[in-house]
Amino acid sequence: MARDKIKNSSFFSFCFIRKLKLANPNYDQSPSSEALLPPNGDHLHRSDSSTVVQSKPGWKAVIYILGNESIEKMASYGLTINFMVYLVREYHMEQVPAANMINNWASSCFLLTVIGGSIADIYLGKFLTIALASFATLLGMLTVTLTAFVPQLRPPPCTLNGQQQQCISSTKTQLGFLIVGLCGLGLGTGGIRPCSIPFGVDQFDSATVEGRKSVTRFLNLYYAISCMVILINQSLVMYIQDSVSWALGFAIPTLLMSCAILLFFGGSKIYFYVKPEGSTFSSFAQVLVAAYKKRHLKLHNDDRVHGVFSDDDSSNGNGRRVLNKLHLSTEFSFLKKAALVVDNELKDDGSCATPSRLCSIQQVEEVIRVMKILPVSVSGVISLLALAQEPTFVVSQAMKMDRQIGPNFAIPAGSVKMMSIMTLFISLTLYDRVLQRALTKFTKCEDGIPPLRRIGIGYFFSAMCMVVAGLVEQQRRALATSQASSNGVVAMSVFWLFPQEMLLGLCEMFGVVGLLEFYNKEFPETMKSIGNSLLYLCLAGASCLSSVTVSIVHGVTGKHGRPNWLDNDINAGRLDYFYFLIAGLGVVNFFYFLFCAQGYAYKASAETVESLDESLGHPLV
Repeated sequence: MARDKIKNSSFFSFCFIRKLKLANPNYDQSPSSEALLPPNGDHLHRSDSSTVVQSKPGWKAVIYILGNESIEKMASYGLTINFMVYLVREYHMEQVPAANMINNWASSCFLLTVIGGSIADIYLGKFLTIALASFATLLGMLTVTLTAFVPQLRPPPCTLNGQQQQCISSTKTQLGFLIVGLCGLGLGTGGIRPCSIPFGVDQFDSATVEGRKSVTRFLNLYYAISCMVILINQSLVMYIQDSVSWALGFAIPTLLMSCAILLFFGGSKIYFYVKPEGSTFSSFAQVLVAAYKKRHLKLHNDDRVHGVFSDDDSSNGNGRRVLNKLHLSTEFSFLKKAALVVDNELKDDGSCATPSRLCSIQQVEEVIRVMKILPVSVSGVISLLALAQEPTFVVSQAMKMDRQIGPNFAIPAGSVKMMSIMTLFISLTLYDRVLQRALTKFTKCEDGIPPLRRIGIGYFFSAMCMVVAGLVEQQRRALATSQASSNGVVAMSVFWLFPQEMLLGLCEMFGVVGLLEFYNKEFPETMKSIGNSLLYLCLAGASCLSSVTVSIVHGVTGKHGRPNWLDNDINAGRLDYFYFLIAGLGVVNFFYFLFCAQGYAYKASAETVESLDESLGHPLV
């Protein structure tokens, strides 16, 4: 009977849960046995006749993933980074409708990452999701490229009538064809972005110290490559599109995307594949329902309870395989009631008979893990507000400053953000190659800096960036009111904006990359793609929050004879006050983050732990 399977051991506190040997005497403790087989037989070894274990290829496979990712980013960014100019020049759109179109498309891409990550984790797996999304991206790019090659797919060029240009707007068919291409790009982005990093992380064995160090290096390298791609696109690709040909400027990224797909499939025999685990959301719902139905039970010394339902060798009580068991928590004890076993809830073989009333303790721990991560994720929205100001008000500042380098060259106002990208690239390289090893000896942490501390440092730099931006703007505005030229440009070098841009780069290096590291290491194994999409949700949230903040400030200030902080004339406004407001929000957010991070216990694997602390008066089943 199932009740005879109850073991006389106790339950958790700060210890790990132990795998039970229910029926298989040849049980192998590897979390990847049976569940993680690739399409072929490569990278497999057998520990005995009944157990198949797949070794992880590590950097051998990651080379293909990073190569595909860098080329794909080069292609997608190269096509869209200058798209505002393309809409205005070639489609004769006004700036506001064009900006709204791009913002709506970008927001849709961010939201699609959640859907793409969910599909990957629940149904298709990361490899297949990336593959299908890559083809969607390629089709979208081909469609957009055709609008540059075929004159009939875009409005005719403007004609000069006297001293005024007469431009014909695009037809519904022409605009619809372009939107179809953008939809393809959006679907591709929604599938590739949330899956590429988790798929790379899957190639390393996180059960070893070397594997975890490799994961950190992979995340740093991933972001550094992204910086290089943006630098190349900001210079070479944008120059081709502006000065040579839109058709050639779009054709090059499209050709690169084709190469990225070939490279990605080139590693298909090497990759480590994690099978999708089924609906994670339904598992979460089961935990909540079961905990509610058992709310009257006691966790300690309840005679109605026969034990705590644990995972068997290969799957949890509802058939979902568990790759790495989670460190058992002491919080959210009311949820743990979902794992308490009462009468008639187990079959004779020890499996769950009533999923709506009984969940494995590992299912409960996954829910608790996500509930502990979400408050930290919310803090990322406000910290990214500083990034949201870079393409708008920082550019407005640069346009009213001295951008001349020599008599014949002026720095483009939009190129000021190159300093933050260069800072990010250099700091990531130094951290990965030099600082991390030194910090590991000092902090005794294999990551150099623990993820939450890294995020906190990034949040500090985010607030400092806005403080410095406000101080620089105060000085710029003071000069503008005293000695501005007729066009409002002051005799203050644009290089004064570089300190805040450097702080912004450090904010990304510590804060954004730290969030990536945190999500990929702390989310349950079955939710890595969903967890990775949270960063894009934070970006979307920061963009929306920035728009709301701008609207409120613009509507509230400027009354009773006082200047509007965000006046169209930046010299007449008080942009410095707005920066200080963002800095204040950043300080509040920093203390909120400290509150959320206090006492946070990092996830750990339970595969090597052989004992349990006494915390409940119920044995494991």
